[in-house]
Amino acid sequence: MTDESQPHHVTVDRYVERYAARARGMVASEIRALFAVASRPEIVSLAGGMPYVSALPLDAVGDIFDDLVGSRGAVAMQYGSAQGDPGLREQICEVMALEGVNGHADDVVVTVGSQQALDLIGRIFLDPGDVVLAEAPSYVGALGVFASYQADVVHVPMDDDGLQPDALRDAIARTAASGRTPKLLYTVPNFHNPAGVTLAASRRAEIVDIARSAGVLVLEDNPYGLLGFDQEPMRALRADDGDTVVYLGSFSKTFAPGLRVGWALAPRGVRDKLVLAAEAGILSHSVVCQLALSQYLANHPWRDQVKAFRELYRERRDAMLGTLSSVMPAACTWTHPTGGFYVWLTVPEGIDTKAMLPRAVGARVAYVPGSAFFADGADGARHMRLSYCYPEPDRIREGVRRLGAVLEEEVEVRDTFGTTGTPARGLDRPPPNL
Repeated sequence: MTDESQPHHVTVDRYVERYAARARGMVASEIRALFAVASRPEIVSLAGGMPYVSALPLDAVGDIFDDLVGSRGAVAMQYGSAQGDPGLREQICEVMALEGVNGHADDVVVTVGSQQALDLIGRIFLDPGDVVLAEAPSYVGALGVFASYQADVVHVPMDDDGLQPDALRDAIARTAASGRTPKLLYTVPNFHNPAGVTLAASRRAEIVDIARSAGVLVLEDNPYGLLGFDQEPMRALRADDGDTVVYLGSFSKTFAPGLRVGWALAPRGVRDKLVLAAEAGILSHSVVCQLALSQYLANHPWRDQVKAFRELYRERRDAMLGTLSSVMPAACTWTHPTGGFYVWLTVPEGIDTKAMLPRAVGARVAYVPGSAFFADGADGARHMRLSYCYPEPDRIREGVRRLGAVLEEEVEVRDTFGTTGTPARGLDRPPPNL
């Protein structure tokens, strides 16, 4: 019997014991927790990786939606295919061709951003306890997906040329020695989030060959591939191996994240399962968003818009790197990205960037602590991710100056009283030399 005298509302705690086991791995990311603070106008946010959508021709985009609803409204407002609009899938293949990918529209699955593609891959491949290899550090959204499917992430070190082939061999061997075979290798080869480095051309074929030999499926997550500052797009891993590599792409960085349109290019059997998993999750994607994007690609100079984004982000990258060089304590080091959104900063020994964050926010600057980008949350204490994509150059310079002043104070406290935090811990090896 129920007690009618009790209020009808219940607390979340009443249901905790009823959650599925996989729900225990679902926790808020440190980046999301920062949003409320970082959005305050007095704080310079070097934390979020938000594209600068104000650079889009917003009037033209508005005209696209007006025309679409007026001329094809009955189609645009209807259910669609879980695989995605056929015309858009053809155009996606044209986009991937810029990176040497010879894909077929039948093997493309449109997704709600590349984040949903990650989730669908996790759903169809990962059982609890399966091993996923991922770069150290790694994209926090991917780590969240792997945790939600109760996979074990084994990090593989990087250096300034990206994922290290010998370290990948070692990680596969160590996993095999424990009686397990990795299911997936997750990699962001171009303008890495969060590290800002790019996988060297000389390593690309070797990385794929190592994975192929070990029977490991490669997830090539490539949202930034067209946003290089000084060169043409690099040849994708998927361009040379259509059976070992699933390519994940997105229009969030080259057009707008609000449309939530990404895709996966997968081997035929994997494609079929992706479509079934998408149908089970969402029935179909937003047709209006797909058709609007398709019309934009067909009728507007989108390559020129990508070039404009590249120039805008290069100016902001230069503002960040120049100010880092002038204000950071001598023991700090950082990566020098040739595209994308991010710089990976390493602070002096004995300083914990997560413990330092409240003091930085007090000084009106925000960043993401490095621990957010490691599966166990315990590594990365001496690192932080700085994003230069959204603030204006002068705001970037001011934010870096504020951050430099906070770090100088931290170094003084360390030198006077000893360590101010917990040094970074390696995974059986020193932390990656980024």
